[in-house]
Amino acid sequence: MPAASDTGHPTRIGFLQVPNYSAIAFSTAIEPLRMANQLSGVALYEWSVISLDGVPVPASNGLAVTPDSDIHNAGRLDMLFVCGGTHIQQHCDRRLINWLRELADNRVELGAVCTGAYLLARAHLLEGYRCTIHWENISSLDEERQFPNTVFTSELFVIDRDRYTCAGGIAPLDMMLNVIGRQKSQSLAEAICEEYIHERIRNVTDMQRVPLRVHLGTSQPKLVEAVSLMEANIEEPLTPDDLARLVDLSRRQLERLFKRYLNCVPSRYYLELRLSRARQFLLQTRLSVIDVALACGFASTPHFSKCYHDFFGYPPSQERRRRSAADSSATIRPPEYRTSPGKNTAP
Repeated sequence: MPAASDTGHPTRIGFLQVPNYSAIAFSTAIEPLRMANQLSGVALYEWSVISLDGVPVPASNGLAVTPDSDIHNAGRLDMLFVCGGTHIQQHCDRRLINWLRELADNRVELGAVCTGAYLLARAHLLEGYRCTIHWENISSLDEERQFPNTVFTSELFVIDRDRYTCAGGIAPLDMMLNVIGRQKSQSLAEAICEEYIHERIRNVTDMQRVPLRVHLGTSQPKLVEAVSLMEANIEEPLTPDDLARLVDLSRRQLERLFKRYLNCVPSRYYLELRLSRARQFLLQTRLSVIDVALACGFASTPHFSKCYHDFFGYPPSQERRRRSAADSSATIRPPEYRTSPGKNTAP
């Protein structure tokens, strides 16, 4: 792991922006580096913003940051992070893939924030590694089995040898605090955490998703257990009787629990869970409608289409068309927002 104090120069980190990258994930990856410089009084880190052609690319919120360079003039780097976001599958440019492989060959440590791990995986740079990606994308990647030699986990972030991956949102803040703690000092990382009024530095054992009991709004153990079983059995749904037996309740008792805490019967909750998973697959994968139906426990496409239309108000085929329209509009460049944090490395 590169360390400025050992080499006599600041650790140089590049942030590769892919169109529709997550602005909050990008910002929370850079800010700890700036604060490390400020608190230490030394330029421990230098960072630069890179895009494929050196021109601004839009974030998913429409803003754009002026890059410092294109991929061919990025200079020497110790680490590079791929900043992804929505529609990452549409931006796996061959030139980016080749450049990432060149960096790996030159022993540059590679990382990703939000969905940037998808680009690293497409470049075959995560084979034999554990990594993570935003939780909305994990089930889709597992279903398509595009990367059989890569283990995608639901942890907040993963540091596996020379690969650093994390989910979106503010997860990069915790990953970078852990990097700073390892490279520089834990006391510096803790001081940065306090500056940002961050409750604590989350570590590699923290998981992405909010605990199910918080999501449900209750900690009723039998209910949490039942919903956990539902989430684990999407492709081959459990029968109401099997579900009740597995949580050691009668079917009537289980129905009362769902009615009291979720205001619905178990079968309805289960159906909506499977339909929500199906929507993720339709938006994030190229699986056919019939494959999505089977992956979510529906015996036939007509039954799936009817349930989907009843719940969302339109058929699965229209969902697919919406994705295609979104992919097309993603190529439209929004107005530029001119700031360049990469050039400000002074404490």
